[in-house]
Amino acid sequence: MFFYHLTQTPLEVTLRLLLEKSLAAGWRVSLRAQSDALLDQLDRALWAGPDDGFLAHGRDGGAHDADQPVLLTLSQNAANKPDCLVAVEGAAIAPEEVAGLKRAMIVFDGHDEIGLNIARAQWKTLTAAGVKAKYWSEETGRWAMKAES
Repeated sequence: MFFYHLTQTPLEVTLRLLLEKSLAAGWRVSLRAQSDALLDQLDRALWAGPDDGFLAHGRDGGAHDADQPVLLTLSQNAANKPDCLVAVEGAAIAPEEVAGLKRAMIVFDGHDEIGLNIARAQWKTLTAAGVKAKYWSEETGRWAMKAES
């Protein structure tokens, strides 16, 4: 379980990097949010990437959800059977979910007080349930691990 505390880089930029690395590892990914508005924004941003950096993905509810390498969803039951789950916007991840994944990530904006508090609560809940977690921050301009459970 990895927590990524954004303070410098926009969510869309960080997600592209994390998604590209996950796909390079051969993983299917579920990108879970809490609102259609954010999924719409991320969908547009992922399609608008550089021509040489095409990132195949789809929105939940399509005809080919099970085939998507990256599925943007509000659901806890992603049709693409992900190896990796990325949660944004305070979307929940249950401790029992983490056990079945190769990687789980929570990405949150350090300038959003509500999001920061949700991430802190998620850290406490997940680590109290025995989930091993690492907390990464980019506050200095470079990613550095700040805590580990």
